[in-house]
Amino acid sequence: MLVMRKYIIALALALGTFAATAAEKFADISTADLKKAIAEKKVVLLDVNGTASWEKQRIPGALNYETVAAQLAEKLPADKSTLVVAYCGNEHCGAYRKGAEAAQKLGYTNIKHYSKGIKGWVDLGETTEKGNKK
Repeated sequence: MLVMRKYIIALALALGTFAATAAEKFADISTADLKKAIAEKKVVLLDVNGTASWEKQRIPGALNYETVAAQLAEKLPADKSTLVVAYCGNEHCGAYRKGAEAAQKLGYTNIKHYSKGIKGWVDLGETTEKGNKK
C-alpha cells in the first residue's frame, strides 16, 4: 500500500510538472498588446481553428493555419524574431500549439499565444474578418 501511494504521488508530481511546462512554453499576449501589434503591422497571426471557423470569423489578417501549414516557411517573414501569435477557440483550447510549435521548429523566437482566442476577441467587441480570402 505504501509503495502504491509513493508511486501515485510521484506520478502526480511528474504530470503536474509536465502540464506546467507545456502551459508555460508560449507566453500569453494581452488583447491590448495584440491590437497594438496588429495596428503597427508587427505580427503574424496563426488561426488554428480550422477552415470553417476561419471563414466564418477571424482576427483581421490571420492566416488559416490549416491551409498554410505545409507552406508555413514561405508564409512567415524571413526575420525569425518577428512576433508570431497563434490562437484557437478560447482559453480552454490547446489547438494553438500546432501553429506555435510549427513556427518554433522553423526557428522563430518570438511566439506568443492569444489565450482568449476568437471567442474572447468577439466577446470584447473587436473587429473580425470573414470569407475565404486567402
